[in-house]
Amino acid sequence: MPVKVEALDHLVINVADVAATTEWYRRILGMEVKVFDPGGGKAPRTSLHFGNQKINVRPRDADKVEWFTADHQTAGSEDLCFLTSAVPDEVVAHLQAHGVAIEEGPVPKQGARGTLRSVYCRDPDGSLIEISSYGD
Repeated sequence: MPVKVEALDHLVINVADVAATTEWYRRILGMEVKVFDPGGGKAPRTSLHFGNQKINVRPRDADKVEWFTADHQTAGSEDLCFLTSAVPDEVVAHLQAHGVAIEEGPVPKQGARGTLRSVYCRDPDGSLIEISSYGD
């Protein structure tokens, strides 16, 4: 019998510029930036917090021994979907007010719990960011 997964705790994104990336996620998506000590004499790490999750932000040139991670560390290769309570028109207005180009949307998409409305843009590394809401 498989182990039943209950939730996603965190994920790691590889980026070209930690400061630029964390500032974008803070300014555009309202995430809280935190720096933490991973212990073991390793360099401090930066993470983005929202809801009950976090994203660890890994410099793409970080040493694999220093930061144990996936085999392929390519900045800009993520495709992430974030849920919001804001309606799509509010998302569009917010992105436009901050000079963020909209790639697509609002459009209906299939989410984990049903149909959602999504607006797509890109972060500073070119990763595809989907900002979505369920309902109207």
